[in-house]
Amino acid sequence: MLQVENLAAGYGKVKVLHEISLRVEEGMLVTLIGSNGAGKTTTLRALSGMIKPESGHVRISGEEITGMPSHEIARRGLAHSPEGRRVFPVLSVEDNLIMGAFTRLTGSRPKGDVKADLARMFELFPRLAERRQQQAGTLSGGEQQMLAMARALMLSPKVLLLDEPSMGLAPKLVEEVFATITRLKAARVTMLLVEQFAAAALEVADFGYVLENGRISASGSAASLKVDPAVRAAYLGTAHG
Repeated sequence: MLQVENLAAGYGKVKVLHEISLRVEEGMLVTLIGSNGAGKTTTLRALSGMIKPESGHVRISGEEITGMPSHEIARRGLAHSPEGRRVFPVLSVEDNLIMGAFTRLTGSRPKGDVKADLARMFELFPRLAERRQQQAGTLSGGEQQMLAMARALMLSPKVLLLDEPSMGLAPKLVEEVFATITRLKAARVTMLLVEQFAAAALEVADFGYVLENGRISASGSAASLKVDPAVRAAYLGTAHG
């Protein structure tokens, strides 16, 4: 579904990613873990067109999307729920969700049943249903995160990129976010998850990659990474047990 081959990217003269390769198969939840500054967010930005890769290939369903602008990549079915949420603060919750379906409403992507998908978002995120006419900028951080995820899902994407969905949230809200991700996984939404809480990410994921200094240092099933001594020591707080 999503194939990344030898991707290199950075900011100006600063190279952050060094020829990384990864795959996300249809219906799978893949996580990318690593320390702060390892290049996780840069990876998602390069995939979604927020920055232009220096080299390498990104394909979705076999179609080359490398270097396309973000709106063209979205039209091809790649949705990005970015770090920092970036909701439209003066629009209502409902209008933010409708904006997520913009390419479907303008004919750039298959329209499907937008109204039914909107109802499904309110079922998946009951708190958003309670606040559907409230301005997004007045929501709590956790509610804005839920809105950012739901807005990305309104694209009806082939692949959903989730960048640090738990960032800045209280522990109870982190639990809620991961419960939602688990429900999306059960619905076979194809996802690539970047997450600061490696243990939680590996608990929910099917497969994982470890990113160190812009390079993939390890990969494998989430179950195998959870018991890998090096991964446990570096990201899970222990090398034993």
